[in-house]
Amino acid sequence: MKTLNDKSRNVAIDALRGFAVMGIILLHNIEHFNFYSFPDAANETIKALDTTLWDMMFFAFSGKTYAIFALLFGFTFYLQSRSSEKRGEDFRNRYMWRLLLLLGFGFINAAFFPGEILVLYALVGLVLVPVRHWGNKALFAMAVFLMLQPVEWVKVLYSVFNPLENPQQMIFSLGDVYPQLGGHSFWEMVKVNLVTGQLASLNWAWCYGRVFQTASLFMLGILLGRLGYFDASSDDSLRKSRDFWIKVLCISLPLTLVMYYFKEFVYTQIEIKFMLSSLKTVLNSWYNFFFMLCIVASFLLLYWTCGGKVQRILAPYGRMSLTDYVSQSVIGSFLYFGYGLELHKVCGTTYSLLVGIVFLALQVAFAHWWFKHFKRGPLETVWHKLTWIGKAR
Repeated sequence: MKTLNDKSRNVAIDALRGFAVMGIILLHNIEHFNFYSFPDAANETIKALDTTLWDMMFFAFSGKTYAIFALLFGFTFYLQSRSSEKRGEDFRNRYMWRLLLLLGFGFINAAFFPGEILVLYALVGLVLVPVRHWGNKALFAMAVFLMLQPVEWVKVLYSVFNPLENPQQMIFSLGDVYPQLGGHSFWEMVKVNLVTGQLASLNWAWCYGRVFQTASLFMLGILLGRLGYFDASSDDSLRKSRDFWIKVLCISLPLTLVMYYFKEFVYTQIEIKFMLSSLKTVLNSWYNFFFMLCIVASFLLLYWTCGGKVQRILAPYGRMSLTDYVSQSVIGSFLYFGYGLELHKVCGTTYSLLVGIVFLALQVAFAHWWFKHFKRGPLETVWHKLTWIGKAR
């Protein structure tokens, strides 16, 4: 049997990462890169189509593509750490320097996009340093504990004794940056995005469980790498990976369906606002997690079973995910914000999705061209060279 991975790359994982970035860019476009300003629909047909497409896109991608991205972040850490250990090196210091560089990329991205995640990844990624040598059982137990959203359960318990307490309000809100996003001053936009926008993004991540979920997914990515469940480099490893993801799909699919209806039922039964707010954070994060597992399992099984001919189109795109993510923020802000083309005034969900599809196609085409000439993506090259600065590689 012919294996489905290149000698130097796990192409299935590159394609999966490309799929995740695809979902992110399409969502960002219909959200106008977190600038929720939309024109009135031209007619009832467009209005209905806008609503339908919005619901479909959020159902398919919201909370799932970021989860895939986080899972693969942990897997990449595992690969890099293992490679360093094989050379007799401790990856810890080099990794923390790499996170500091990622923080820098995050600040660049945050100047254009008030909802960016690289800063969050750089901060949460520090948790991998103390747990990198933990045993599999301990790492899995910690990942499960974090996925349970412990802080939210403390809030639920608190609300039992304080039923009149109101849900916490975010100190910083993305709405605070809207005047500058819609204004015509580029520098005012940059200033508000870097301060208020980034604080609002981190505040949102904390209030809606994204911090604990991200840390959990990082750890699960390491664990899946250790156990070889992303590996298809030989017949035996391919068979092992297939068997595992078939089991994951058989478990996660019914759990996703159960969680979908269970959470909606729970929301109708809880009258205490503070408790309801926390339970929404918990149940939504679980639902998105199981849904994400369905997507990952289905994607990989289809790739390994059908040869990945269609999915391979996204592999080069996934190889330059940092470049994709930052460039879509830079270009997207110009397309939709006030200092640029101001498409937020004329593009509803339908037209914004079409813009996103064209944008995606151009990025994918660029990625295919780029890797015919270079080994790494543009920003990936900078990140790699700076990561290993002072060391010949």
